[in-house]
Amino acid sequence: MNRTSTIPPIAPDSDAHLREDGIAGTQVYRGDFLDVRLDQVRLPDGGGANREYIVHPGAVMIVPLLDDGRLVVERQYRYPVGCVILEFPAGKLDHGESPFQCAVRELAEETGYRAQEWARAGVLHNAVAYSTEGIEVWFARRLTAGDQCLDVGEFIDVGSATEDELNELARRGELTDAKTLIGLLWLARWRAGHWKLQWQPTL
Repeated sequence: MNRTSTIPPIAPDSDAHLREDGIAGTQVYRGDFLDVRLDQVRLPDGGGANREYIVHPGAVMIVPLLDDGRLVVERQYRYPVGCVILEFPAGKLDHGESPFQCAVRELAEETGYRAQEWARAGVLHNAVAYSTEGIEVWFARRLTAGDQCLDVGEFIDVGSATEDELNELARRGELTDAKTLIGLLWLARWRAGHWKLQWQPTL
């Protein structure tokens, strides 16, 4: 029996049969960065369940394009997974900071590069089951090299790679960072002319 169906269009008014409504909530832990919540919810069939999740301020990721077509990448140790990870530059929003301001700041601080042109690609949700985090994807080009200005306790190696090199690392399972893989997807679709980017100068 074929149980597949077409994916319906996104229409919030028609999603009542899927919606979960919060009844009560508790803040389980609040640190310098993470805010962990435990909520009781009412399920679509009237039943109940608990939902544990992290409230996150949001973040940005930058896909930095050098004039020769190569991409600026970083390597840094990620303690939760216990290894060095290859990534595009990224960082969380400071209080009151716009995603664009965050992108400009993070690119300069982490890599030393400044960009003359920027384009917003979209938003990705990297952990929808347990986090509110949304990461805005930005592209940057016409780069000028400068000095890093890393936070205290931050250690990052900066390098460059071609799109093909990064795709090969992904194929071999050596590039596993989800946001960076999404950035590569956006890059490929844009370079193929399928997804558009609206470039704007840095103000």
